Amino acid sequence: MTNSKLSRRTFLKTSLAATAVIASPAIVRAQSFPSRPIKLICPWSTGGTTDVVVRAIADSASKVLGGTVIVENKPGAGGILGAAELANAKPDGYTLAQLPISIFRIPHTQKVTFDPLKDLTYVACLTGYTFGMVVRSDSPIKNIPDLVAYARENPEKFTYGSPGTMTTPHLVAELFSRKAGVKMTHVPFKGVAEGLQALLGGHVMGHSDSTGWAPFVDQGRARLLATYGSKRTKRWPDAPTLLELGYQTMSDSPFGIGAPKGMDPALTRKLQDAFKKTLEDPAVLAILERYDQPVIYLDTEGYTKFAHDTFKAEKETLTTLGLTKVS
Repeated sequence: MTNSKLSRRTFLKTSLAATAVIASPAIVRAQSFPSRPIKLICPWSTGGTTDVVVRAIADSASKVLGGTVIVENKPGAGGILGAAELANAKPDGYTLAQLPISIFRIPHTQKVTFDPLKDLTYVACLTGYTFGMVVRSDSPIKNIPDLVAYARENPEKFTYGSPGTMTTPHLVAELFSRKAGVKMTHVPFKGVAEGLQALLGGHVMGHSDSTGWAPFVDQGRARLLATYGSKRTKRWPDAPTLLELGYQTMSDSPFGIGAPKGMDPALTRKLQDAFKKTLEDPAVLAILERYDQPVIYLDTEGYTKFAHDTFKAEKETLTTLGLTKVS
C-alpha cells in the first residue's frame, strides 16, 4: 500500500471522527448548557430549613454553571410534588427537584403519579437532616419522659405538627409513640414555617420537624426534647436522641437533586459535578452548619443505588407497621 493511500485513509478517518463529534447533539447540549434559567423545585414551604438550604445550593450552582438556578416552592403532599413534576418534564436539565426520602415511602402507602425507580434521574445526593421534637418554652413538658407520662394519662391529647403525613418527622414520631405505648394526635402542615406558627400560637403542643425550629430553640422560645439521629448533634449536645432514651427509633435522612428520566449522561454528569462543587462553597457549608446538616455526597451511580435500596427498605418497614396500601 502506498503512502498516498495511507494518508488518504487516515485523513478520511480523522475527518469522519471530527464530524461525528461536531454533530453529536449530546455533547453540543452539554457544552452549551445552560442557555436559559434552570428551575429547581423545593417541595417545601418558603422559609423552612429545606428552602433555606436549597436556595443556598441554587445560588452556588448558578455560579458554577454560569447560569441562573431559580427555586420554585411546591409544598404539600409530604414532599413528593417535585418528583411528580419531574415525571412529566423534559429531560433537558432545565427542571430539577430536591428529592426527600418521602418519595421512597409514600408510593407504598398511596397511589402517586410517578415511579421513583423508573421516572427519575438521580443527579447527586448532597446532605441530610437533623430532626427533632420541640415544644413551647412555657410548656410543662420538659423532656421526653414528661411527654410520655402526659400522653399516657391523656390519650390522644398531645397534639403535634409535622411537615406532612408520611414525612420522616411524622413517621418517626408515630414509631416513637408505638415504642412508648402512647397515643398522640398528628396535625400535618405544609412545612416547618406553618407548623411553628401553630406551635407558637398554641394551636398544637409540639412540633416534629427538621431544624427550622433552631432559631426558636436558640432564642428560648421553644424547647428541644430530643433529636432523631443516630447520635447527638454538635449544636445541641444536651438534647438526647430517641435511640439513647431506649425507643429504638432513629432517622438520618439524606436528600439530593433529581431530574427527569432519560437524561443525557453527559448533561447528568455536568449537573452532578456542579452540585458536588457547591459542597465546597463556604456559603453553602455555613448554611449546613447553621442547621446541623452534614455533607452526604453521592454521585449519580451511588445515589441511584441508594434510591433502589431505600425504596426496598421503606416497603419492608411500612409492611411491618401495617401501613402499606392495599393492592
